[in-house]
Amino acid sequence: MTTKLKFISTGIVVLGVILSFALNSQPKTDSQSNGNSIATAYSVTVVKAAKQNVSESFSLTGTIAANNDIVVLSETQGRVVKINAEVGDYKPAGSVLVEVDGELKETAYKTAQMTYDKSKKDLDRYEALYKEGSITESQIEQARWNFQSAESQYIVARRQYNDTKITTPISGIVTSRNVNIGSFVQGAPQGTVIANIVDISKLKVKVNVAEKDVFRLKDGDKAEVTTDVFPNVVFVGKISTISSKGDDAHTYPVEVILHNDPKHTLKAGMFGQVTFSASSSNNALVIPRESIIGSLRDAQLYVVQNNIAKLRNVTVGKGVGTEVEILGGLKEGETVVVNGQNNLKDNAPVVIRKN
Repeated sequence: MTTKLKFISTGIVVLGVILSFALNSQPKTDSQSNGNSIATAYSVTVVKAAKQNVSESFSLTGTIAANNDIVVLSETQGRVVKINAEVGDYKPAGSVLVEVDGELKETAYKTAQMTYDKSKKDLDRYEALYKEGSITESQIEQARWNFQSAESQYIVARRQYNDTKITTPISGIVTSRNVNIGSFVQGAPQGTVIANIVDISKLKVKVNVAEKDVFRLKDGDKAEVTTDVFPNVVFVGKISTISSKGDDAHTYPVEVILHNDPKHTLKAGMFGQVTFSASSSNNALVIPRESIIGSLRDAQLYVVQNNIAKLRNVTVGKGVGTEVEILGGLKEGETVVVNGQNNLKDNAPVVIRKN
């Protein structure tokens, strides 16, 4: 019997401890002298709903390409006698890459030049005689024809001789050379490939932008380009072209142009991450995303009025980083709860914490 009483006493003590803990875990109350109690105000952090210009960034991956990438072809026939370019060399526009045996063409050029010079002197003399009336009209016409014929032959011979020195039309880096000394090259119309030259002083990145984003871009907009090879280096470019025609996936080709640094850090063929900062809306009402209760589709939040938290349904627009745009249900200047709302109910008293 004594043991049974001990068990009962122990149970009463345990029950008392549990009840005491439960009572202490309830929200605290402020006791009045008349015995009535008022629910404790919950501590919350708030912000003022404010309008601001909102810009939304998005990134796409593309391949970096040289601004100019050309294949140099031979326009003459003959055997290569001199090489002036190696892979990796930088060559200014007009530099001779390869020389082809041009002994015969040089001789023809010099002969044509002498004939041209003589016919020009003859024409000048005949023109003076014709003005004096010393020669007939048929004689001056013949002199003019001889000059024109000699000039044409001279131009052709000069071009053929110049073509024996194969040059690059652009400034750039030699990425490949397809001939060596002794190689026999063909001329037009199926000229032999001599070399490949790329100009990477300026680069371009082409990406395909979804239709929902492309209409927020315009020519000249700034874009930032980063690479995995140089993750901490940001290259600033600008949009050069936006295609007016989309593909089957409803994306539109957009080309970004950027300048390489003097050391040519970026190389053609690298992957580039292009970040666009597209203007979303002006004077948009935005609040921190953490203010939202529930999903963005059925969003709610608490607005504080006279230290009372009012539950409010709102319409959410675009997400912008850590903030969201509010399209309806909230006015500029209203006080919105951003921290502590998980314990709140509609019309709950609150105390605003100072940051």
